[in-house]
Formats: sequence, C-alpha cells, structure tokens
Amino acid sequence: MDKDKEFLGTEKIGKLLFRLAVPTVIAQIVNMLYNIVDRIYIGHIPGEGSAALTGVGVCMPIIMIISAFAALVSAGGAPRASISLGKGDKDGAEKILGSCFLLQLILSVMLTAVLLIWNRKLLLMFGASENTIDYAAAYMDIYAVGTIFVQLTLGLNAFITAQGFAKTGMLTVIIGAAANIVLDPLFIFVFDMGVRGAAVATVISQGVSCVWAVCFLLSKKTGLKIRLKNMRLSLKIIMPCIALGLATFIMQASESVISVCFNSSLLKYGGGDIAVGAMTILTSVMQFALLPLQGIGQGAQPIMSYNYGARNPDRVKKTYRLLLIVNMIYAVILWAAIMLFPKVFAGIFSSDSELVGFAAKALRIYLGGMFLMGAQIACQMAFVSIGNAPCSIIVAVVRKFVLLIPLIYIMPHIISDKAIGVYTAEPIADVLAVTFTLILFAFRFRSAMKKLEKPEAAEK
Repeated sequence: MDKDKEFLGTEKIGKLLFRLAVPTVIAQIVNMLYNIVDRIYIGHIPGEGSAALTGVGVCMPIIMIISAFAALVSAGGAPRASISLGKGDKDGAEKILGSCFLLQLILSVMLTAVLLIWNRKLLLMFGASENTIDYAAAYMDIYAVGTIFVQLTLGLNAFITAQGFAKTGMLTVIIGAAANIVLDPLFIFVFDMGVRGAAVATVISQGVSCVWAVCFLLSKKTGLKIRLKNMRLSLKIIMPCIALGLATFIMQASESVISVCFNSSLLKYGGGDIAVGAMTILTSVMQFALLPLQGIGQGAQPIMSYNYGARNPDRVKKTYRLLLIVNMIYAVILWAAIMLFPKVFAGIFSSDSELVGFAAKALRIYLGGMFLMGAQIACQMAFVSIGNAPCSIIVAVVRKFVLLIPLIYIMPHIISDKAIGVYTAEPIADVLAVTFTLILFAFRFRSAMKKLEKPEAAEK
C-alpha cells in the first residue's frame, strides 16, 4: 500500500489530476442521472407528466437532505483519511473509515424512520400542493426504504476515491445509474407504476451500487479496509470528521431550505404550480452544471490532502491553481451554452410547451452568475482538503444563509416583475459570495501554506 499511495506525492500534477478527476467527473455526471432520469421519464408520462414532475420535484429537498447527511460524515472523513495516509498513518485512516461507516448505518436507520412517519407532512412543508401531494408521497414512501443504500453508497465511495481509486469510484456510480436507466422505463411504463415505478427503480439501483462499494472496501484490492474492530463511535475520531464535513452538509441541506423559500415566493408571485415545476427544471440544470465542478474538486482532493499531510506545500498550491483554471474554463463554457440555448436545456425535462417556455426564460436569470462558480467550488474544496473546517463552513453559510435567503424575499420588492425578482436573487448572491470567498481564501490559504513550510509545523 505504501508504494500504491506514493503516486499522490510524486506523479506530475497535471497527469495526476486528469487521472483522478476524469473518472470522478464521469461518476458525478452519471450520479446526477439517478434523479434526473427519473424526472425526464416522469415529465413525459402521458396526460399527467407536468403534475407528476412537479410532485417529484417537491421530493428533491428531502432527497438532498438524505445526501447531505451522507456528506456530513464522508466529506470530512475521507479528506482526514487522506491526510492520515499522507502522514503514513494507515491504521489511523482505517479507524476513521470504520467509525464513519458505523455512524452512517445509525443515521440511515434514523432518517428512514423519520421519512416513513412524517412523509406527507414534510412534503407539504416543502411546497407540495393538493394537486401534487399524491405524486410526491407515492415517490417518497418507496424512496425512503432505500435511504440506507444512499447513505452507504455516497459515504463509502468518498473513501474509495480518497485513496486514489477514482475508476473504482466511477464504477460504483455507473453500475447503479445504468441499472436505473434500464429499470426506469420498465417500472414506469411497462409495469404502469408511474412515479412509484421510478422510486422502485431508483432504490434497486442504489442497492446495487451499495453492494459494490461495500464489497470493494472488504476486498484485498483496497488500501483501507472496513474492519469490525474499527467500527466504534469514538468522539476523538468522529467529531473532527463532522466538523470538516459540516460545510458540505450545510451546502447540500441548505438547498432544501432554499427550495422552500423559492417555492413559497414563486407560489405567491410567479404563477402557482407552473412556477414550482419550472423550479424543478432550474435546480436540475443547476445540478448538471455544478456536479462536474464538484467532481473535478473531488479528483483534486486526494492530491491536496495527501500532500498537505506529507507537508509538501508546493504540490498543494500547484494542484489548487490547476483546479481553479480547469473549473473556471468549464463553468464559463457551460454558462455560455445555457445562456444561448436555454430552451434546449429546459426541454430535456418536459414536453409541456408552457412549462418549457417559462423555465427557459427563468434559466437565463437564475444561472446568470454561474460562470463564477468554478472559483467558488475550487476554494471550498481547497479548504476542505487541508482540513480547514472553520473557513469551509463560513463560506457555505455566507452564500446560502447570509446572502441568498434574504435576497429571495428582498428582490421581488425591488424588481417590478416579482417572479423575475425571485430568480434574480441567485446570480446576485453568487457574485457577492464568490467575492467574499476569494478574499477569505487569499489570506487563509496563504497562511496555511506558510505554516506548513515551517519545521515546527511537523510537531503540531
């Protein structure tokens, strides 16, 4: 294993980032298909596609929260395991894996219970209406049963990628997504199960991915193994992981809060269910835009974390610079495509001309500041990679809670078209958040690298 992991500290950074990021980006894009494929098929159900799409769209905030709890544990645990490997402490890295695995099992049971007991109440809270609640509840009743698969697949895959096994991490996602793509039309149309069929297909697919991830981390191929002796809830191990993962948790979980804010404002100002349905399309396109950026960042994370643990600041800085350049190029190109062809992106999710037209107009506004998100995500991933929990949390909180949520309610009172005002909150928040993040990063990252260069840093 020592020889296997040394490539993170010796191989050329450009080649290494390409080697790790490409499979991770593919995995992120394919992972996105889990829910987006559901929406595409559901949106084209004859006669009820629009209402069904809106109903399943209301489920997305809850699904985001489930994913956020997986990230709470793994997004902090995986980088800390990488840092331990960089220090040569394999035993410590495996203890982190074991503790995180047990915590994810416990969280899965708790989340499943909550979803099964308070399903309809939560959906109504998150924007379901009388027209869409039955579709939403039908989907979530089944999806809730697969919560454990979501938790373990997302959580354990982070530890697979953190070791440098990017292709294996990619396969974890591809296997499940491929199954979902095949099973969705079978259960939705052939078995005539509608939204329930989409949920069944998703749960089965996630179960397949979960089995693959667990088997790999129990096999001889992995460097870090799940061991029964390490499955203990040690606060000394768990708390630093949760602290570091809190930023990612806030980013993902806050999407649910923000979704409620957008939906409530749009129901008031923007035309009822069609505006909420359009919001489902907007968030789907946003996922399409941001997940590859996060995938590139996850490809860079093992390199930065390992070399931070090995006290090699030059490689950490070079990796960050390359990450920033690649992210910015991608963000600008995709932003330009969305600005030029919004109807093409909106039309993927619905055949309803009124809904597509409404969503296309909103897309240009809602994603107006997306070209800057490459810098935002690069900085956030760098903070996480070097174990800087406070800064990663601050950046996440400022963008979502300090800026975006207040702007959702402020902008409709400033812009005459109130629905447009709601959508305008997103690009304004993005511009302000990126400016804040870059200023904070300029000071804190440089300070961390200087400390790393000092001999006494090795003692800390």
